[in-house]
Amino acid sequence: MGFFDRISEGLNRSRDRFKEQLNVLLDRGPDVDEDFWESLEETLILGDIGVQAADEIVENLRDQAKRKALPDAQSVLDMLTDQIADTFFEAEEDLFEKNPQLVMFVGVNGSGKTTTVGKIAAAAHDDGRSVLLGSADTFRAAAIEQLEVWANRADVEIVTRERGSDPASVCYETIERAEQLNSDLVLIDTAGRLHTSDDLMRELQKVVSVVRKRSQMPVATLLVIDATTGQNGLQQAREFNKALDLDGVIVTKLDGTAKGGIALAISHELSLPIYKIGVGEGIEDLQDFDAHDFARALIGDMSHA
Repeated sequence: MGFFDRISEGLNRSRDRFKEQLNVLLDRGPDVDEDFWESLEETLILGDIGVQAADEIVENLRDQAKRKALPDAQSVLDMLTDQIADTFFEAEEDLFEKNPQLVMFVGVNGSGKTTTVGKIAAAAHDDGRSVLLGSADTFRAAAIEQLEVWANRADVEIVTRERGSDPASVCYETIERAEQLNSDLVLIDTAGRLHTSDDLMRELQKVVSVVRKRSQMPVATLLVIDATTGQNGLQQAREFNKALDLDGVIVTKLDGTAKGGIALAISHELSLPIYKIGVGEGIEDLQDFDAHDFARALIGDMSHA
């Protein structure tokens, strides 16, 4: 199965929901009137795209419809995919292609952080890069073991300490080891945090701050978000971004939800690039993010709507 097919299959629940709403819109008739624009914005918001992004998409489409004198509703919807793609905040470069690079992964429990770290490590190792993992999730013994399993599978070295250790010291040790090994890519898994817990967020701030100060190599902090949480995911992203000044996002579990639009809501509102998306359990199901492929998979072919 090709790259686009995999994403398309993963987003089928989100796409079905969108198509349903857009078909209702088209059934109203071909007129591009005020009602049409309001209904389109409502459809986008219902698709978890977020109020800000939906507003911008509709404004841009209105502008184009006027300039190009688009004749009917169908011709407006034909432009929707490109408009959605253009509304994502774009990365200037792929973080995971840079040598050297240290990436810290943050997020709430259950977002798929540890698995994501493991998959990225395996892919980078297969590309011939020298990868080091750091297990700074010292709260859950299971998280350390889970990352060790991934390290063995990917055949990469991992720095761990026993459960209950200070996560900042694990990060420190990981950076020292990376310098000894001259690692290309360092991936640090942190403990799942509830964005609503001030104490835990403060501790995470401390950990991230230690890494940013100590590391000689560039540091990026990425938030791993579970797409099935929908609007709650947007709230999580706001809180994590406020506390940590994030560099980007990875969206997981897109295959299990009808809320795929949340990826756009987060990227647009917080001006954060999405680096990877997860559309299944396998290693090959964590894919580089491409805004146009994502938009096509999310909306489907509107010419046959």
